[in-house]
Amino acid sequence: MMEHSDRYMRVREELRQAEIALKEQREQVAELRRRLPLETVVEDHEFTETTGDATGRTVRLSELFTRPELPLVAVHFMFGKKQSEPCPMCTQCADGYAGILDHVSQCVNFVVVVAGDVVEFTRYAQGRGWEGLRVASSGDTSFKRDLGMEDAEGAQMPGATVLERTDDGRILHFYTGGAMMGDGHYRGMDLLMPLWNFLDLTRQGRGDFFPRIGY
Repeated sequence: MMEHSDRYMRVREELRQAEIALKEQREQVAELRRRLPLETVVEDHEFTETTGDATGRTVRLSELFTRPELPLVAVHFMFGKKQSEPCPMCTQCADGYAGILDHVSQCVNFVVVVAGDVVEFTRYAQGRGWEGLRVASSGDTSFKRDLGMEDAEGAQMPGATVLERTDDGRILHFYTGGAMMGDGHYRGMDLLMPLWNFLDLTRQGRGDFFPRIGY
């Protein structure tokens, strides 16, 4: 066992207690989230996704529930309208989502939603190696605006939405959260970004690092 000074051990114990408190706080937040009532009906919007020949086809929101008994997690990727190029921060997130897709798809339906041309974005996704990651475009529908993930001018916001489908075919909104939490609070997506959690383990922390499309 590695030996440390008394000073180090005192600070490490203080940190351990803080880590336990943070873990318990995360569990409390998750429990509060699970208590959200399922009552708001979401319109069965038309989306566009690509087919095997790389052309777009129309698919309804209800059809994104490949397994209707499971919730649908829709990640809002900033691409389209005022966001003419794929967002680097969203890209690093999707790099991670693609890596855990086999695992997460056992529990939820999963889709990345953009507002731009889905054929163009699918080519981008293929170039990143996002094999199997379902991508759909909400286009000019009000889907993103209704959820606060797009403003009236078409500016895109990052976030995630959870929906459920009832036995009678209705789609109900459960949760939407984004990077902007209101009242000047940001970093609302941190739990979905392993990058920042790894950097927080280091002495230098996050610093001014910002992901890029390529290095």
